[in-house]
Amino acid sequence: MHAITIPEPGGPEALVRTEVPDPVPGEGEVLIDVVASGVNRADLLQRQGVYPPPPGASPYPGLECSGRIAALGAGVTGWAVGDEVCALLAGGGYAEQVAVPSGQVLPLPEGIDVVTAAALPEVTATVWSNVFMISHLRPGETLLVHGGSSGIGTMAIQLAKAVGARVAVTAGSAEKLAACGELGADILINYREQDFVEEMRRGTDGAGADVVLDIVGAKYLARNVETLAVNGRLAIIGLQGGVKAELNLATLLAKSCAVMATGLRGRSLAQKAAIVAAVREHVWPLIGSGRVRPIVDRTIPMREAAEAHRLLDSSEHVGKVLLTV
Repeated sequence: MHAITIPEPGGPEALVRTEVPDPVPGEGEVLIDVVASGVNRADLLQRQGVYPPPPGASPYPGLECSGRIAALGAGVTGWAVGDEVCALLAGGGYAEQVAVPSGQVLPLPEGIDVVTAAALPEVTATVWSNVFMISHLRPGETLLVHGGSSGIGTMAIQLAKAVGARVAVTAGSAEKLAACGELGADILINYREQDFVEEMRRGTDGAGADVVLDIVGAKYLARNVETLAVNGRLAIIGLQGGVKAELNLATLLAKSCAVMATGLRGRSLAQKAAIVAAVREHVWPLIGSGRVRPIVDRTIPMREAAEAHRLLDSSEHVGKVLLTV
């Protein structure tokens, strides 16, 4: 088969289409003929050499895919060759085939075609696990999403609104904020022109955010804590703004707040399977009913993966960018 490989870390040009050995499904795994793969920020970090795959994972980038089951490993039940599926991966999505543990495989939601389904596994698993399973966002609470127009952000807006929460977002342009507003976001903050702490104070009558979903990290840490409501929860899922910052613990104590930092790729198979099962139970019906939908900016042929990485680097997209085989 062909896969997008990274012979040496570097810029988008470091992605090289290469003929590689076909994967073989091990016990408990399924082999998927890939139709499409989602592009994520983690793929850019892997390309740059700063986010290697976990031990035993495929060396090729790609944390989610969609396609058709080509073969079943020993002990796999509940799936059949030919089933159209999408899957959460630890790596290997930028390829014509990938082997994945069966617990990380999902059927296509009702009404979603096999290409578009590649936009779902990573964002739904990330949002549901962090906003709902860990941060326990409840109806009537306020969620602040940094990077509201991203793949993660567009899904977080919709899921939070679907459960009856209020949503605030930050984004870097009027066009991106308008897209967030169309998805249901209530408070729209241009981080290039506005102080999100002050805008959140104004937009919530001083109460603040019950949950903050943050992709920035160190640069926003103190301000995120400042904007949290009493009993607020900060979930850090990205480090685009650095990895080290000082934190006034007295602020946390005064508000009884919690700060959590989580990753998805390196979790155990059992943890990933539990998250995927929760997504299938809670998110798939919302997508099937049309209340929540994947937002796809564009599709790009997989052989042009470097162009997809340049697009993500530019942050000019809204929603997901997909690679098609």
